[in-house]
Amino acid sequence: MTELDSLQSSIETLLERYSSLQDAYRALQEENERQRNEILRTHSELLALQQQYKSLRVAKSLADDPEEQESARRHITNIIAQVDRAIEILKK
Repeated sequence: MTELDSLQSSIETLLERYSSLQDAYRALQEENERQRNEILRTHSELLALQQQYKSLRVAKSLADDPEEQESARRHITNIIAQVDRAIEILKK
């Protein structure tokens, strides 16, 4: 095997490794994007649950019996939804 053949073989090996690394990099980028989306979804869910918790705490503090608590919770949830809609309209 000549020096030129050896060099060509080395270059081919490097190109194969480079191609393999590119594939691995793309796969990692896709996984990273999936994980970011999952984090965003989980964060949104957490915020919604925190808001529900706050609403329930306020409703419980405003009413003594369970029926009044549920009514207050629905009323507060409705107000929050209206405020959220107003914010969305203002963003446009």
